[in-house]
Amino acid sequence: MSDSTSQPSPSSNPFDRRNFVKTTAGTAAAAAAFTGAAKGQGVDPDKKLKIGFIGTGGRGTGAAEQALTADDNCELYAVADLFQERIDLSLQTLNARKAKANFPGEINVPKERQFVGLDGYRKILESDVDVVLLTTTPGFRPLHLRAAVEAGKHIFAEKPMAVDAAGVRHGYETIKMSEGKPLSIVAGFCWRYSPSRVEAFKKVMEEGMIGDVVSMYATYYAGYSKPHKEPSERKPGESDIEWQIRNWYNYTWLGGGGLVEQAVHSVDKIGWVMGDTDPILCRSTGGLSVKQPGNGNIFDHYHVAYEYPNNVWCHLGARKTPGCKNENADIIRGTKGALVINRPGDPRIEDNDGNIVWRFRKPRSGEPNMYQVEHDEFFKSIRTGEHINDGPRMMHSSMMAIMGRMSAHTGKELTWEEAMNAGEDLHPDEAGISWADSYEPNPVATPGVTTIEGVA
Repeated sequence: MSDSTSQPSPSSNPFDRRNFVKTTAGTAAAAAAFTGAAKGQGVDPDKKLKIGFIGTGGRGTGAAEQALTADDNCELYAVADLFQERIDLSLQTLNARKAKANFPGEINVPKERQFVGLDGYRKILESDVDVVLLTTTPGFRPLHLRAAVEAGKHIFAEKPMAVDAAGVRHGYETIKMSEGKPLSIVAGFCWRYSPSRVEAFKKVMEEGMIGDVVSMYATYYAGYSKPHKEPSERKPGESDIEWQIRNWYNYTWLGGGGLVEQAVHSVDKIGWVMGDTDPILCRSTGGLSVKQPGNGNIFDHYHVAYEYPNNVWCHLGARKTPGCKNENADIIRGTKGALVINRPGDPRIEDNDGNIVWRFRKPRSGEPNMYQVEHDEFFKSIRTGEHINDGPRMMHSSMMAIMGRMSAHTGKELTWEEAMNAGEDLHPDEAGISWADSYEPNPVATPGVTTIEGVA
């Protein structure tokens, strides 16, 4: 296969599933006791950091720009994607942004370091890059995360970290493998790097300004951002695998669905408030209100309720439907008051009488961009040797979202243990996939009818 091929060849290496084994919840328990990354010597400022970029879509291109802005001695060295046209567009976009913003990182990606195909990630990891950005569709994240840890690369991994229970268990094993290594692993759960949210959550969790948390209500209501293409747009000879990857958001095996792929940000904030402890159980509802063209199999709306000890319930409303109310808000209620975020205005704490007792004050220059902050912290940790490893919490939040989807799809109440041990594995073929494969995904779930192994 030529590096300049416009699309992957049918002979591309199959998606390796050998390590996607079913394990017990003991893997997660071991990760919960994770001791973190080892301190290293850091990387001399005079050494140029080489960046490998895997998955060149819109969010990935944004992450690449932020990486090139975060360090004044780095270069984008190699890129990989399943489609050459996406690589071309991403590099064109990055060069245009550099011409406008003049960020310090260099873009040095000749054709011989542009890898197209299912095995492109391996070619990047086999090169001498120091840092990798994992921003492909989420169904590939567990495989790429494992390979990057084994290759000893510093990792930025966009959320979510898996799309099913098997992928989460695999990811927990990978994070355990990273324990004690002088590697930084930063997750794309960007709100945890937002200065306003960090300060607001500190007021709640460390300073106790609202007292004991008794409930949380989070919303992720937005328009449909990635509609499925019309079947008439499918090119002659385009395989099922290629067609589905080009419409990845609409297939659970690739994107996980809207709850797992996007509203997982709100799930992560629930996990954050609750100290990343396991919920006792969850109950979810959901469905498909707007039929999409093609043969996608996701829901477009969910309501998830997570139960924690002492009758604390955390609720999430998620919807991806055009023409409806949009909102991304968090209301955390405690015995002394409530933290209110984005309804409207800066994060604020109100007492039980509705008086504002604290409000986040933006600096005159405005609040720093959280996407940039996470990369700034990432590259700083690489340079100083004070490595960051977001591993356990990024897997935990991904599992919480998957748990919510499983509950909604089956119509069942799930305990954390049931979710962690569920026999859910959405991948098309245990033996792997190749570009020319035929594959018909599961139909849209029917609550009360759809079943998942291990979910009573």
